[in-house]
Amino acid sequence: MVDFEFERNSLVDDLKMRGYVTSKAVEDAMRRVPREEFLPADLREEAYVDSPLPIGEGQTISAPHMVAIMAENLDLKTGQKILEVGTGSGYHAAVCAEVIAPDGHIYSIERITSLASFAEDNLKRTGYAKLVTVILGDGSKGLPDHAPYDRIFVAAGAPEVPSPLTAQLAHGGKLLVPVGTRWYQDLIRVTRQGAKLEKENLGGCVFVPLVGEYGH
Repeated sequence: MVDFEFERNSLVDDLKMRGYVTSKAVEDAMRRVPREEFLPADLREEAYVDSPLPIGEGQTISAPHMVAIMAENLDLKTGQKILEVGTGSGYHAAVCAEVIAPDGHIYSIERITSLASFAEDNLKRTGYAKLVTVILGDGSKGLPDHAPYDRIFVAAGAPEVPSPLTAQLAHGGKLLVPVGTRWYQDLIRVTRQGAKLEKENLGGCVFVPLVGEYGH
């Protein structure tokens, strides 16, 4: 019988030691969210290996260190309105939801029907459904209905920064998106200051390709 709580805390301790988790907010979130609940049943015992894992339909749940990198670099705050592109299993949204609770909200777009249902079930079972709304659609176009967003993050690699996403950023808002080929990307952070967009390269990463009008 796996002691998931022990393994979760051991992983977070390791992520802190390696410099991926640097804030109390992200540390607390990753200690609270049960990653095993966001995996297919046959992979639950692998939940706290620091690696991406398959969740079906050719998609993956991101490695915990990448979830930590993105959460830290988004500079999440209580009460923010967030757009996630690529819901996957719902784990990444749940970690961010812990930080922005109780007054924030995440709108998460997933293009694959079965994964959207999987994520919704996982979020309901773990108590995050009130903070995360899963929407079926083309995430590369964003979600204008609820714009502007304080934060936007993309869990798939785009050929370039999708213009609809920068257009939906609030003043002072931040966007994180992997940009590059279908096989390798750089994690780009875009910050909106009025009409100006400031871009930073946070380093190399590997995500599944972003599929959609502004994807591959």
